[in-house]
Order: sequence, then C-alpha cells, then structure tokens
Amino acid sequence: MNQMKEIFSAAVIQRRVEEMAAQIDAVYGEDSVVAVCVLKGAFPFFSDLVRAMKSDVLIDFVRLASYGDRASSSEHVQITKDVEISLEGRHVLIVEDIVDTGRSMDFLMRYFSSRGAKSIRLAALVDKKERREFDVHSDFVGFDLPAGFIVGYGLDYAERYRTLPGIYELLDC
Repeated sequence: MNQMKEIFSAAVIQRRVEEMAAQIDAVYGEDSVVAVCVLKGAFPFFSDLVRAMKSDVLIDFVRLASYGDRASSSEHVQITKDVEISLEGRHVLIVEDIVDTGRSMDFLMRYFSSRGAKSIRLAALVDKKERREFDVHSDFVGFDLPAGFIVGYGLDYAERYRTLPGIYELLDC
C-alpha cells in the first residue's frame, strides 16, 4: 500500500459539491442540461453533484482513453464510450474528476461542439491550472491544487484507491 496524506475529507468534499451544484443551478435556471460524466474517475463526484442539482438534468456518460497505468498523460485521446443522447441544440455540462494539462477536455469540448451543443461548460472536482498545456477553462471548480498525485473519491493510481471517501496525496508515487 502506498503512503498517503489526506488532502480533503469526505465532509469537506460533500460541502463543496453542494456549493457547486447551487452555482450550476444558478447558471442553468429553468433550462435543461445534459450532464456528461467522464468515466471512470468522475463517477462518485458526478453522482453526488447531479443529485444535489435542482436543474432539469439529463444524464449521459463518455469514456476517454489517455491515461492507462501511467501517472502522466499520453499524447493521444480517443473516445472508447460515446454519449447516447443527442447534443444538438442542448446545454452540455461535462463533469470531470481532474483537469491538469487540459488535453482530454480540449479534445472532448471540441468534439461536443462539433456535435452541435448549444453551450458547453466544465465542472471539475480538481483543477491543476499550473499544469495546463491546452487553453481549457473549468467553469465550476471544486478544488484548485498546484501539485501532487492525488487519489480517492474516484481518482485512481493504476485503478486503485477510487473507493476512498476522501482525496489523498500519494507520497511515494
């Protein structure tokens, strides 16, 4: 087992997710929104977020391949599971666990735009702006973190640690 240090407790995360849901509701109001969960990492965050939202939410999922077992992103992004709801003329909220270089989100936002989305916004549990290589803006951010490899609450290291209730920094990664 890797050495780790708690960064955000489950209670802190839950409070922040509820605040984010209120911010998102304020933007969409009465409008319907397609919330798209980026699998696998965002699923706990996504589930808590959409349940806390009051907006009219349609739910869908997408899966991108770019990470594998490594701790750094690859040069190529591909869709391995596409959304099933038509995005034409709809507001789309992408829900992602972590945005660092921005490569995956840049790819996905351009792809959803090509599918005719009316608007595209991004909700990120964790944003590492200091690592940004692509011009990607997170509209709703749970936590800003400058550095460290984190796990828990959906975030993984080689498919491990996703089920931890809080967010932890791996100290020996």
